[in-house]
Amino acid sequence: MSVVIVNYNAGNVQSVTDALNRLGVQPVISSDPEVIASSDKVIFPGVGEASTAMSFLKERKLDKVIQGLKQPVFGVCLGLQLMCRHSEENNTECLGVFDIQVRKFEPKLKVPQMGWNTLTNMNSPLFEGLPENPYVYFVHSYYAELSNKTVATTDYVNPFSAALQKDNFYALQAHPEKSGKVGEKILENFLKL
Repeated sequence: MSVVIVNYNAGNVQSVTDALNRLGVQPVISSDPEVIASSDKVIFPGVGEASTAMSFLKERKLDKVIQGLKQPVFGVCLGLQLMCRHSEENNTECLGVFDIQVRKFEPKLKVPQMGWNTLTNMNSPLFEGLPENPYVYFVHSYYAELSNKTVATTDYVNPFSAALQKDNFYALQAHPEKSGKVGEKILENFLKL
């Protein structure tokens, strides 16, 4: 099985690689459209800022490549947000895989949300074998609104989409690579899709 991590200058590629290595998988890190399109599984991670990341994707035509993928795709953190339609972060038009708006947290609590929080209302193969309301690790100032594509929720300031799923596209706002055994199980479940 070939697993590619999309490299688009948006952080956490090494920690995702390390997490996959612990599962016995040697991923390819690439921004080559052909390599990405021909892999069995695609992981679209991210830490960073939406407009800069989208500019990089568009310059290399990776936006069209990602939108057209038919194999399982897993967006993580900024990856989830970029798979949505639009982000309030610098008024950024995103990939539109999910027809969802990404909003900035109101500063009623400390922003960014940084630390452990629970996943609730889990309804996806990503979460098979997990205990009820498991804790995962988040670092983010923006969130995807709830929608009919929401397959897990988390509450911080307000309820939001902790995970999304549509066809072959899966996404998680939390960082599975930093979420211990729970995160490892989520990655393992994705690799089994």
